[in-house]
Amino acid sequence: MEIKPKKGKLLIAEPALTGDVSFNRSVVLLAEHNTEGAVGFILNKPLEYDIRDLVSEIKVPLRVFNGGPVEQDNLYFIHKVPHLIDDSVEISDGIYWGGDFEKTVELINNNTITEKDIRFFLGYSGWASLQLDQELVSKSWVVVQNEYQSDIIQKSTTAFWKEKMIELGGEYLIWSNSPENPILN
Repeated sequence: MEIKPKKGKLLIAEPALTGDVSFNRSVVLLAEHNTEGAVGFILNKPLEYDIRDLVSEIKVPLRVFNGGPVEQDNLYFIHKVPHLIDDSVEISDGIYWGGDFEKTVELINNNTITEKDIRFFLGYSGWASLQLDQELVSKSWVVVQNEYQSDIIQKSTTAFWKEKMIELGGEYLIWSNSPENPILN
């Protein structure tokens, strides 16, 4: 049964997206999907620096991830502690997006919020109305359930795409062990 895209679902980049610099081997959490378009965050592309490099008020080293090619000069975050961060928006399954940033900084600095609770992104992944639907028809993505729910925050690592290829099985198994850039093979 085909799963339809909606907020809270995961998009797994098809192996055909190998040449796409932004989405090659990406796993994206859909944060919003409606008639106006879709927004998501790439979960498995850590950057080479941490949050202290971007926000001098934060004193705790938390990894920052490449959320996608749109607005890469803006910082976004998802978390699983809405009872601590006011003005959060629920994505689904106990995962929330954004909220009171000043309060978030304070909670991170006093270790009330840790890397198990929050994930930061530079940029996001965005699709105009019907664009994602067209990309699904052209087999650029596979939509899957987020069986990790709020634990997705600590689950997704650089090996996440490979793990999803193995779970999808069948024709995807061969791709799980392919080199990231087949030209270098």
